[in-house]
Amino acid sequence: MGAGFDHFDGAARRDIGALRDVPATDRDQGAGMRTHSRTSGLPPPASTSVALARLHRWLLVVTAVAVLLFLCLPVLIVIPMSFSDSSSLRFPPEGFSMRWYLQVFTDERWLLAMRTSLLLAALSSTLALVLGGFAAYGITRGRFAGRELLQSNFIAPLIIPSVVVAVGLYFALAKIGFLGSFAGLLLGHTLLGVPYVVLILGVAIRSFDIRIEQVAFTLGASWFTMFRRVLVPNLLPSTAAAWIFAFVTSFDEVVITTFIAGTYETVPKRMFNDLVLQVNPSITAIATLLIAVSVGLMALAATLIRRGRRRITPPLTS
Repeated sequence: MGAGFDHFDGAARRDIGALRDVPATDRDQGAGMRTHSRTSGLPPPASTSVALARLHRWLLVVTAVAVLLFLCLPVLIVIPMSFSDSSSLRFPPEGFSMRWYLQVFTDERWLLAMRTSLLLAALSSTLALVLGGFAAYGITRGRFAGRELLQSNFIAPLIIPSVVVAVGLYFALAKIGFLGSFAGLLLGHTLLGVPYVVLILGVAIRSFDIRIEQVAFTLGASWFTMFRRVLVPNLLPSTAAAWIFAFVTSFDEVVITTFIAGTYETVPKRMFNDLVLQVNPSITAIATLLIAVSVGLMALAATLIRRGRRRITPPLTS
């Protein structure tokens, strides 16, 4: 320390005697603290970071596989049981047989339930596609107050429990005289399919460049012409995926159908009624068919959504 001039070999004149010799132990401790302060902020070695990242990745994979196996465990049990030759439900099956599939396809009640389910799912998904498609376009491209509230209203059936929706539909259809009719059943299943259409097509329309629509308008196209010849062809994969989601939702629905179907029987409702009366092994054959159809359609829908995303947003080229 010095007085600010050229004398650096002693204390300042007013602080003479303030300096003292520092013991060797204190000097060593001070040096150690300085060394620790310089090294404590350093990141861990690269090998440690790589090992931690690899451990996290493996833990994520193991957890995902365990959850997937837990969810698929009932399916892995039902499918082998559907090929059993036993007259009761047994796992593992004692022998292989197609008798339960033959019984299903020769039973007139099962065939009628299949026809009802297919017709109902096809009509309700098509109606949901039309209504949900126009709603998705209006919500996405519209500029008006309350768009978020309107979208929340459309997707509400996905959040509200099925029993609550079923009770509401029961009283609403009873008021207008549609309870127990095919038209009322069609309206109820359409209500279930619209949210999927609004969500899927809303994302697709939002990803589609609005300038392409504006170019069509400047060339003299009407809104309907633009929608039919510009928008729909470009959104065709996403449109098909939305229809598949609505179809599968209608085909698998049982709670709402039980409340409002009346004498009409769909495949899930027939399964539920049979399980109440007795445990018939033919149920496993129907369940296996439903699983196969649902998984196949969902895989097709996922492929169409991926293809539609690539078609709407092509990769940038330099």
